[in-house]
Amino acid sequence: MNLDFHPEDEAFRQEVIDFLDTNLSADLRRRASRVTSVFSDKSLALEWQAVLNSRGWAVPSWPVEHGGTGWSITRKYIFSEECAKAGAPGLIPMGMGMLAPVLFKYGSDEQKAYYLPRIVSGEHYWCQGYSEPGSGSDLASLKTSAVVDGDDYIVNGTKIWTTHAHFADHIFCLVRTDSSGKPQQGITFLLIEMDRPGIEVKPIITLAGDHEVNQVFFDDVRVPQSNRVGPEHEGWTVAKYLLEFERGSGGSSARLASSIDDLKTIAEREAADGSRLIDEPAFRRKISEVEIAHRSHMLTELMAVDAMQGESPGPGSSILKNSSSDLAQAIETLKLEAIAYYGLPSLNHIAPFEGSNEGWPGEAGTERVMGRYLNGRAGSIFGGSHEVQKNVIAKRVLGL
Repeated sequence: MNLDFHPEDEAFRQEVIDFLDTNLSADLRRRASRVTSVFSDKSLALEWQAVLNSRGWAVPSWPVEHGGTGWSITRKYIFSEECAKAGAPGLIPMGMGMLAPVLFKYGSDEQKAYYLPRIVSGEHYWCQGYSEPGSGSDLASLKTSAVVDGDDYIVNGTKIWTTHAHFADHIFCLVRTDSSGKPQQGITFLLIEMDRPGIEVKPIITLAGDHEVNQVFFDDVRVPQSNRVGPEHEGWTVAKYLLEFERGSGGSSARLASSIDDLKTIAEREAADGSRLIDEPAFRRKISEVEIAHRSHMLTELMAVDAMQGESPGPGSSILKNSSSDLAQAIETLKLEAIAYYGLPSLNHIAPFEGSNEGWPGEAGTERVMGRYLNGRAGSIFGGSHEVQKNVIAKRVLGL
C-alpha cells in the first residue's frame, strides 16, 4: 500500500487548513481545549456543526443525496486529521456518525426523509440506549422490554451510562421483544422521543466531576411501531452494524498526536531550578514509547482507511478502538506524572462552569490533565470493553 497522498489530496488538505484558519475562532478553540469528557458540550458542538453545515461539510461521510460531500475516503480522513490538529470541537456522533449509517442501510424511506435532515441541522439531538445495569459488556443480556399493544410498543426498563441523555430529545434504543430464543435473538431497534410520558433521566457524575452520563428509566412508555428500524426481533444485526461506526472509522491518530504534543510541552517546561522533565532519560524513554505506539496506530488506521473504500469500518474497527484507548490512557497517565502534585486539585471540581473566575494553582495548560485522566479510564470499557473487542478480533478478523 502506498501511504503517500496524491498532490490533489494535498491541495485539498490546504483548502481545509485555510477554512479552519478562517472559520475556527479562537473562542471555539479555547472552549474545545477545556473539554475533558468524551464529547464536547452540546452548545459548543452545535455551534461548530452550524459553521461546518454552512459550508456543506458537517456530514462528509453521508451520501451526497442526503447532504454528504462526495469526498473520497482519503479526503474524509484528511479532513478529520486537520480538524483534530487545529483543535476543533468534536461533533456529537450519536446522530450523525452512528444512527445515520444505520438509517441509510436499514431505515425506511419515511424514516430517512424525516430524521436525516433534522440530524444534520441539529434540530434533533440523539443519545444511545444500549447499556443496562447488570449487563456489563454482555449487551445481548439486556432486559428492557417492548410489548406490542395495537400499533404501539409499551417499553419498560432502564438504560445506564447514557451519554448526553440530559441534553437529548431522542434516543435510539435496544429493547427485548422476545425472550424465547438465544439472547441475541428477540432484540428490536427503536427510535424514541425523550419527551414521551414515562421517561425519566437521572444524572451520574463521574470521578472527573463531569456530568456526561445518565441513567434513563422507561415506565410504560408508548412508542409507535413505525419507530422501529429494521425487522422486529432482528435488532442485534442493526446494533452490531452501528457499533462498527462507534468503534472507529479513522481520525483518532491525529487527536492522539495532538495529545502527545501537549505532553511534550508540559515536559519541556523549566522547573524553578532550571531542570526539565524531558531531559530525564527515564521519562524521555516513556515519551518515545508512546510515540512509537502512536506511529503503529497511525499506520494501522491508514491501512484501514485504504481497505474501506466506501464500505463500513467492519470488524477491524475493534483493533483501532483498543489501540486508541490504550494510547490515550498511556498519554494522559504521563501528563499526570509530569504535573505531579498539581494533579490533585482537579479544575473540574474547583471551577466546573465555563466562565468561572476560580484560580488554578498550577501552570497554564495543565488545568484539565486530571479531568482527562479520570474520564479516560472509561475508554477501555465504553463501546464494548477491551475483552469484547479482542473476541471480535479473534473471531471475525483472525478467524480463530
